[in-house]
Amino acid sequence: MLDRKFVLENAELVKANCAHRGTPAEIDKFVELELLRKTKLSQAEEFNRQANATSAKIGAAAPAEREAIKEQGRKLREQKEAVQSEHDALDKEIAAILTRVPNMTHPAAPIGRDDQANLEIARGKTAIPTFDFQPKDHLQLGKIHDMIDFEAGARVAGAGFYFLKNDAVLLELALQQFAVHLLIKHGFVPVSTPDVANTETLHGIGFIPRGPETQIYSIENTDLNLVATAEITLGGMYAGQVLEAESLPLKLVGISHCFRTEAGAAGRASKGLYRVHQFTKIEMFAFTLPNQSDAVHEELRQLECDLFDALEIPYRVVDTATGDLGGPAYRKYDLEAWMPGRATAGEWGEVTSTSNCTDYQARRLNIRSRTKNEKGTQLVHTLNGTAIAISRAIIAVMENHQLADGTIRVPAALRLWMGKEFIGK
Repeated sequence: MLDRKFVLENAELVKANCAHRGTPAEIDKFVELELLRKTKLSQAEEFNRQANATSAKIGAAAPAEREAIKEQGRKLREQKEAVQSEHDALDKEIAAILTRVPNMTHPAAPIGRDDQANLEIARGKTAIPTFDFQPKDHLQLGKIHDMIDFEAGARVAGAGFYFLKNDAVLLELALQQFAVHLLIKHGFVPVSTPDVANTETLHGIGFIPRGPETQIYSIENTDLNLVATAEITLGGMYAGQVLEAESLPLKLVGISHCFRTEAGAAGRASKGLYRVHQFTKIEMFAFTLPNQSDAVHEELRQLECDLFDALEIPYRVVDTATGDLGGPAYRKYDLEAWMPGRATAGEWGEVTSTSNCTDYQARRLNIRSRTKNEKGTQLVHTLNGTAIAISRAIIAVMENHQLADGTIRVPAALRLWMGKEFIGK
């Protein structure tokens, strides 16, 4: 969340930022309550000071006066407790308002209410393929090679679940190995994370785990939730900790399953593996000093580009518009891969994103850094980035590397782990 002092001193700026993001926030109410809270705090401190001063008089007072002094002290402490209770109630209400206020936005982020305002800033090294045949979508290709079974998934778990089979399994494992090994070479620590996290951790990262609009699966009669991304578990890994500044940036690559209800997400572009309830994802996460986060954000974006360039997938990079940013993100880049099987002549589809969340998550999770030989600590910055969302990467590989007979060419970067050059030959 944002710093209270910052919001109080920059209320109009914060209100304008909320408007650009299309997020309703009670900033005027926050200012009113925060000023009142400060007044109550001063009153409580004054009553406490007077009570302490009154208690100090008891020893020097005449016996006949002591009871009256004690009674005066009791009344002052009762007044202090009453005002303190009012303060605490205000504090709780203010905190609730702040949790709904999004992060500030990078000045260069395009202003717009949805993804239609996203700004294309780069293209990948691989050109959009031209086929001398009508390309198939990944569902048709999957049927030819017996790679994906949605009908069995629905029988076992319901619509939106699926089985990967045969070469799809090898492709999933190859994508994981490829991404993890590349990131290890770039200094990332590999981590296999839990697939569940408690509600406090989800709130800290910025997710809303319970309620009618949630995309989170919650486990009944527990405080646990299935994670929508390893960003949740990797961020929560150091909640309440103080990291040594000399060890930053700390870069992690997490492997986890991801579970999403995808409520209201049905549509032509969402068919097949593009929008499902469970998938495997390789996630990058970084803890940095404040002056490191912009550079690390660019590094994460470049690594996503390197991964998809190596997979020979055409893509474009977009700078995400204010109205399409998640609450914690200060700035976000998306990679959108070309998917020949979408629509009649292909469409772009998001395959990765990377966000700089500055100190927004760290303040909620209380993650700080300490510099050797210096007093005090400071909040770290957190960043996240998708390396490979397996289900969508499978779509991009299958559809872009298909041949006229339905055979699929395996990108050179994956052949070591696939053990073959073609699917279907």
